[in-house]
Amino acid sequence: MLLAVDIGNTNIVLGFLDGDHKEQMRGTYRITTKANHTSDEYGLMITEFLAMSGYSPSDVQDVIIVSVVPKVMHSFRASIVKFLGIDPMIVGPGIKTGINVVMDNPKTMGADCLADCVGAYFTYGGPALVADFGTATTFNYVDSKGSIRSGLITTGIRTAAAALWNETAQLPEVEITRPKSILAKNTKDAMQAGLYYNFLGGIERTIRQFQQEIDGEFRVIATGGLGRMFKDDTDLIDVYDPDLIFKGLASIYARNTR
Repeated sequence: MLLAVDIGNTNIVLGFLDGDHKEQMRGTYRITTKANHTSDEYGLMITEFLAMSGYSPSDVQDVIIVSVVPKVMHSFRASIVKFLGIDPMIVGPGIKTGINVVMDNPKTMGADCLADCVGAYFTYGGPALVADFGTATTFNYVDSKGSIRSGLITTGIRTAAAALWNETAQLPEVEITRPKSILAKNTKDAMQAGLYYNFLGGIERTIRQFQQEIDGEFRVIATGGLGRMFKDDTDLIDVYDPDLIFKGLASIYARNTR
C-alpha cells in the first residue's frame, strides 16, 4: 500500500492507495495543519488512521509527500521515518512528473498544483483547466500535450470569510455553506449568501475569461474540499474529483519507483 500525503495550509490529508498501480483509494483522513505537532504526535495519528482502514505500519510499502508548508515538513518526515521505517519521496525538483511546466520560472509552481495537474491530465486528458478550491484557489491550464501553460492564484472562500469577520467589529464568524436563498433576512444568512454567491460568480467569470483567451475548448476539472459546494451550481465545471491530488501522486510515484 502507498501512503500519499498532501500537506496543505489548513489540513494534512492522508490517502491510502492500493492495487497494482496504486489506483484504488482505500481511505482518506485529515489532520489540522499545526507547526507545533511533534513527530510522535503525527506518528500516533498515522498509525491510528492505518488501523481504522484495516492496515498496520508493515503494510505501507512506500510514502510520497507533497507539501506547501515547509515548517511542518521536519516533524512530519521524522514521523514517517520513525514509525514506518521509510524515508518518504518528496515531490519537488528532480522528480519525474510526465508533464512540462512552461512558465517563466517553473520552480516557483506549487507542488500541490503540479500534482493536481498530473492527476487531471493522466486521468481525464487534456486540454484541461484544473481548479483547486482550498485555502487558496488556483486555476492551472494544461494543454493537449501535457504542458502547464498558465496559472492563476486567488483567495479561497474560507480565507476571504476570515478576513471579513476578523476585520470588522460586529460581523460574527459563520459557517461556510450554500445558503437556502440570496434573499437573506439576518446578518448570518446575509454573510453566508454574500460569500457564497460572490465566490461562485468569481469562479464563473474566471473560467469564462480563460475560455475567451484560450484558442480551443477544454474541460474544467475541479478539486479541493471547498469545491464540493459549487459543483452543482454551475455548468462550467465538468468534473469534480476530490481525490485528484492523490491520483497525481500515484502517477508521480509510478514514474519514480525506488
